[in-house]
Amino acid sequence: MARNALHEIKKSLDGLVGERVLLRANGGRRKTIERFGVLEETYPSVFVVKLDPPDGSFERVSYSYADVLTETVELMLCKEDGNTTKFVVEH
Repeated sequence: MARNALHEIKKSLDGLVGERVLLRANGGRRKTIERFGVLEETYPSVFVVKLDPPDGSFERVSYSYADVLTETVELMLCKEDGNTTKFVVEH
């Protein structure tokens, strides 16, 4: 069951490569990281987001599909009008 859900998450993210996203991740110690970026690549076990530079340097972060499944990481797709839509996978 969980394996199939992880596959569905990967498949959904495969179609969003190159799209602008808002990433909200649990940073530990009651800290939440919220940054804009671009979904850069999907791999068999992880996906990579290239974050917008806050200070002129680019940063890449990677998360597992299980992080999305357990809602440790949330992705919101950015629309052209500036609004965001939460990325939801039915499992």
